[in-house]
Amino acid sequence: MAVLEIVASALRMSVPILLAALGAVYSERGGIVNIGLEGMMIMGAFWGATGAYFHGPVAGVVWAVAAAVAFALLHALATVTFRVDQIVSGVALNLLAYGVARFSSITIFKMATTTPHVPKFTPFDIPLLDRVPALHPLVTGLSPLLVLPFALVPLSAWVLNRTVFGLRLRACGENPLAADTLGVNVFAMRYAGVILSGVLAGLAGAYLAMEHVGMYVEGMTQGRGFIALAAMIFGNWNPAGALIAALLFGLAEAVSFRAVEAGSAVPYQFIKMIPYVLTIAVLSGVVRRATPPAADGLPYDREER
Repeated sequence: MAVLEIVASALRMSVPILLAALGAVYSERGGIVNIGLEGMMIMGAFWGATGAYFHGPVAGVVWAVAAAVAFALLHALATVTFRVDQIVSGVALNLLAYGVARFSSITIFKMATTTPHVPKFTPFDIPLLDRVPALHPLVTGLSPLLVLPFALVPLSAWVLNRTVFGLRLRACGENPLAADTLGVNVFAMRYAGVILSGVLAGLAGAYLAMEHVGMYVEGMTQGRGFIALAAMIFGNWNPAGALIAALLFGLAEAVSFRAVEAGSAVPYQFIKMIPYVLTIAVLSGVVRRATPPAADGLPYDREER
């Protein structure tokens, strides 16, 4: 039972990382590096909590996605239209998100760093399996936002590999000049990739605020946007690889929490470092070498072809 509880905890911990990592896959497959995922998750978390507080959980998800997409459009405008350095634009969005969330929290709730508790989606159980006591941690009390990301993995793989949209998006990330020559609107495809990353980052923020914590708390993303980028790299820019990496990071986080709760002799500060040490290991190429899209991070100018 203890093992299944850790697995269930790992699945829940992996959800925001998986959603943001899938968003990063869409953005970078189109050729745009999205360091601003962290900021988009912050916007999703704050506005998701605000929407859920005033109008219920469905409105919370809608507000979260809308806020994150607004930030994604800013990133797309800066990097695709004006060809601003993609790293600089992403860092600026992250800083802006912290400021916007704090200002909005003070204005709306008269509190700088938190919102009131917000309602969650009604949990459900998986029929038949919920009659097996040993599986209760995995099949009972599930949120729709917990199930959604795992359904999006095969859907994203199919979109990227089997649809015209996906093939055109990947072409823009590999060779935008060739794609443009064949009549593909590189700018529109890159906008679409960044906007999709905003949608998924907004969902990740909504999950954190509404289902994971039950309220918005400043700093609650805890660098998960950056960990999602590491998961994307570990997964070699593929949805299935991102899933495996997100589960690995989620497991590391779940184990660290369990170790702290069990009163481990190791100081909890070191235990809570496990997911971040794993992130550094992935980014430094210790785990495996990754191959990004050939034009990832490179601005495209039609006049320079």
